[in-house]
Amino acid sequence: MPKLNVYNLEAKEIREIELAEAVFGIEPNQQVMFDALIMQRANMRQGTHDTKSRHEVSGGGKKPWRQKGTGRARQGSIRAPQWRGGGIAFGPTPRSYAYRLNRKVRRLALRSLLSEKVIENNLVVVDALKFDAIKTKEFVKVMDAFKFEGKTLFVADIAEDFDNAFMSLRNIPNAALLTVEELNAFDIANAQKLVMTEAAANKAGEVFA
Repeated sequence: MPKLNVYNLEAKEIREIELAEAVFGIEPNQQVMFDALIMQRANMRQGTHDTKSRHEVSGGGKKPWRQKGTGRARQGSIRAPQWRGGGIAFGPTPRSYAYRLNRKVRRLALRSLLSEKVIENNLVVVDALKFDAIKTKEFVKVMDAFKFEGKTLFVADIAEDFDNAFMSLRNIPNAALLTVEELNAFDIANAQKLVMTEAAANKAGEVFA
């Protein structure tokens, strides 16, 4: 079982925790992680791109010139694709890019990403994210104590009292907070440091096993 130190918000080690091996101690599956990230990015696409076909472009109801005898190529409408201002042939139209991987694959991707964070020493466990008041500068002190500089994702158990922490970090660039239930492949992969409360780490070990 992987073992990690548990820190308080002053970045001082207070105890050790054993993480669930089935979630935090597996060999990361690179292909599954890639598939999950591509799926999530595809699902985030709006798909609102649109071009007008020859039937949607205004004008062009009249044949430009007679069929024969002019010496020019025959034309039926000035809104055909070869004309400037004409319709677009085979252009994009609004569509959904969303698709789903099966549940076992998505779970394996999350376990692989969490295990990769452990392997890379980018997973930090804290005892709690409890603040007495909503103060951004207090949360900045926490990040400075741990020397977090890049994108940092904080994860708490939904049953914990983290409301003040959530409100305090909202204006901090490159910091975000999710519950265990909201964890997803993109946010984990996009974070340089993953910070989980002790309760969240134990909950993840149960939920994703």
